[in-house]
Amino acid sequence: MIEEEIDVFRELQIHLDKMPVGYPATESGIEIKVLKHLFSPEQAKISLKLNFMADPLKKIFRKLKSDYSLEELEERLDEMYFSGLINRGLVKEGETETKYYGSAPVVVGFFEYQLNRLTPEFFKDAHEYLHSTFFSEEYHKSGVPQLRVIPLDQTVNNEQSIAQYDDLKALINNIGEPIAIMECICRKGADLIGEPCTKTKVRESCLSFRTAAKSFIEKGLAREISKEEALKFLEKAEEDGLVLQPGNSQRPMNICACCGCCCGVLTSHTHLPKLSHLFATNYRAEVDTELCVACGICEDRCNVDAVHVEDDVAVVDKDRCIGCGVCVPTCTSEAMTLVKKEEELLPPRNTLATFTTIMDKKAELARAEKTHI
Repeated sequence: MIEEEIDVFRELQIHLDKMPVGYPATESGIEIKVLKHLFSPEQAKISLKLNFMADPLKKIFRKLKSDYSLEELEERLDEMYFSGLINRGLVKEGETETKYYGSAPVVVGFFEYQLNRLTPEFFKDAHEYLHSTFFSEEYHKSGVPQLRVIPLDQTVNNEQSIAQYDDLKALINNIGEPIAIMECICRKGADLIGEPCTKTKVRESCLSFRTAAKSFIEKGLAREISKEEALKFLEKAEEDGLVLQPGNSQRPMNICACCGCCCGVLTSHTHLPKLSHLFATNYRAEVDTELCVACGICEDRCNVDAVHVEDDVAVVDKDRCIGCGVCVPTCTSEAMTLVKKEEELLPPRNTLATFTTIMDKKAELARAEKTHI
């Protein structure tokens, strides 16, 4: 029986590794330990029949053959959805409402969905896995980041043109409703293990929109807010020096306000000597050396150690700068500015297009690897 359980969790790991953001195996086996925190053997078995692109209940029922009645399967899938293990969508077709269920990736996915079920043990194991070389290589394999970086409001020179997907206020005003805000699982987890955030006391710092917001609200993970409240929160994020990372699309489903001490995306990169090329960003910081008074505030506020005061002047490391603009608004001499990069990155049209692009790139790499064998 124990061997069967191990096998089903390994099968689930292999199944989840086929997602746009995969779930690779490690030498330590920590990935299996993470799955066992969340899934029962029965739930793992059901998950093996789910795809990234959600299928209607009846199609999944046919895949599982006679293991459950239709009603029993729906009950189990709904339980898994509300436990944060899988995704679910509702589609109205006339008067009929059809439920669709699909696999959730680890991020943004079943890791974040554990917000209300977080334990120190699960967070430590998930943190170990998400910071492993194995997951990092998978996360960056396609070269298409799941998140992107946009500049803080009022940090881009008025003389520079700014696309709507990089314009914070335009993004919020046109994003679609509802808008929801929830706690950051990274900061909540850091609190649980006694390593609280050093950047901000704010814990509600993740925004979601449209269907994503509805799902988070439905599961009791987030609360609905107005556009005005969202913009007010983003002002606070600017004040505290947080990096704004929406989903990498022109119409993102989420915006995270991240810090360099807790955020999984940022902390898993800061040990690298060169990291800017791993982020989708259209800007970089620049210093006017004649205006700089070497106050050091920019160095303190930078979340990725990209700014240092050397010989009485601030110096920006272009290989580390991710163009967030955190260093700009508090520059006492207005020496720090954001400038647009020569080559502008156009994000995919929407979230589905982002994941499709990631999958296409991974398939292209796989074909190339086979060719060289």
